Amino acid sequence: MGIVETIGGAVLLVACIAIIILCLAQESKSQDSMTSAFTGASSDSFYGKNEGRSREAVLAKITKTTGIILFIVTLAVNIIPIFTEK
Repeated sequence: MGIVETIGGAVLLVACIAIIILCLAQESKSQDSMTSAFTGASSDSFYGKNEGRSREAVLAKITKTTGIILFIVTLAVNIIPIFTEK
């Protein structure tokens, strides 16, 4: 096992643990769409307008970024050894 594979494996492990922690830290989404369809509620509240700056939005962005990193590192760890074989 080469140094690149070892570093890639460590990064994969850290990314996996980070995604698990981030997913557990997020609040679960409720089915508000059906409730608002019957009651006529809208997302024009203060929370609805500032949803992009909330804690949940930040966690969602970090989770997406970590998922992309996980995907790219997984591909790199599996593709690099093909081109470095002797």
